[in-house]
Amino acid sequence: MPYRRLPNTDAARIRAMKTAFRKGQELPPHKLAFSSKLSVELSRLLPLFENNIRHYRYSVSILNSKSKDYAETVRKARMYLSHFVKVMNMAVIRGDLPVEIRTFYGMNIEDSTIPSLLTENELVNCGRKIIEGEELRIRNGGTPITNPTIAVVKVWYDGFLQALHYNNTQEKRISDLIDKNNSLRREVDRLIFDLWNEVERTHASNSEDDRKTLNEEYGLVYFYRKHELVKIEFASLAS
Repeated sequence: MPYRRLPNTDAARIRAMKTAFRKGQELPPHKLAFSSKLSVELSRLLPLFENNIRHYRYSVSILNSKSKDYAETVRKARMYLSHFVKVMNMAVIRGDLPVEIRTFYGMNIEDSTIPSLLTENELVNCGRKIIEGEELRIRNGGTPITNPTIAVVKVWYDGFLQALHYNNTQEKRISDLIDKNNSLRREVDRLIFDLWNEVERTHASNSEDDRKTLNEEYGLVYFYRKHELVKIEFASLAS
């Protein structure tokens, strides 16, 4: 008798459950090769697991489809913030603005470098300091920096914050779905294991060929070992 192999992918798990479920629809309970208890559990788990897998795949596809737009939004926010700091620093170098202006943006007076904006957190924190600092300076009577103005910078920064929030929300949703699917996967594996055991026990008195055929009708998957394949091939040639 070949050995059975339990499903090891979500598609195979769903296929195995659907095959058993269809069998349960075709036959009355007393003729089924598995118990009513497992039938009830199958009816509960199959749609739940299938829907969660579908939602996970959909959420991942949506996030991936927006990845290029998100990357462009991050790039633009980073570019406008860095250009603003460059313009401010050039004005300081020319003597148009005092070096003390840098304190408005949370920068060291003697530091003419552009703050690091590589990570999302740096972009969030430095962007907030720069925008709030420039708005405060203008309210105190300072001349606005232009090309770009802080209003233009803020448009791209706010767009980045919105995109970041959406991205984080989607990633959290995907993470929750992964956790849920991992939990459901354990239940599904146990259900299939118990169900297949019951099917095999029900057909245990049949001949090897008959019980293999009957079991496969319930979704059981069998594989022949190498020596069994050789034996089958030899028998086929002999006939």
